[in-house]
Amino acid sequence: MNPTRKSSLVFGLFFFGTFIFSISALFFYEPLFNNSDYLLLGGFDTNISIGALLEILLAICNIATAIVIYPIFKQVSGSASLGYVASRTVESLLTLSGVVSLMSIMSLRADFTTGSNPDDLLLVKQMFMAFHDWTFLLGPQFCSGLGNGLLLGYIMYRSGAVPKPMAWIGIIGGPLAFIGGVLVLFHVLKPFSLGLFALTSLEIIWELSITVYTIFFGFKLIAKLEKRIL
Repeated sequence: MNPTRKSSLVFGLFFFGTFIFSISALFFYEPLFNNSDYLLLGGFDTNISIGALLEILLAICNIATAIVIYPIFKQVSGSASLGYVASRTVESLLTLSGVVSLMSIMSLRADFTTGSNPDDLLLVKQMFMAFHDWTFLLGPQFCSGLGNGLLLGYIMYRSGAVPKPMAWIGIIGGPLAFIGGVLVLFHVLKPFSLGLFALTSLEIIWELSITVYTIFFGFKLIAKLEKRIL
């Protein structure tokens, strides 16, 4: 297995990790998200800690996807490759900010006593939840649209690392996801709405397709670039 194939495999596995960790974290957060009286139950819930750990691993995988391929694709476009590293880093920081907000709620729950004012606590919870929701929008929606979609799609198109029709899915889907985020920002669309999903669907297809392609097939670089790397 040559270095390029190893890099593509590692890239694909880290990308696969972003799906696994992000989706599984939601299952552990489910009681906090869907129970309005969750904070008033008191006690420490290790499920939230597990969800937080999964999101920390998600942040690691996010940054790793960009770092692993940077040495290869900086020869295709140094600015786009560096931009991809930056966008994944910012996305991960926003993800971790959301984790801090949820763990803050958990600290309030752990310290809850019968003498505490439940109305004040519920208001604080709503504030932290609102903060978390906006980090989710600014991170996966905007950063993924720009980074995973437009920048990564452009890099893959220029290098010939994946079939060009596949790369076009990212080049088109990324800006559409970004536009969806803008519409939510201005209250034209609601978070997690059908309209937002429709604008993000191409980006999701692109991320799934490049994950599968790089794990099972690997990068197909243009001959001149392959020779320079090896």
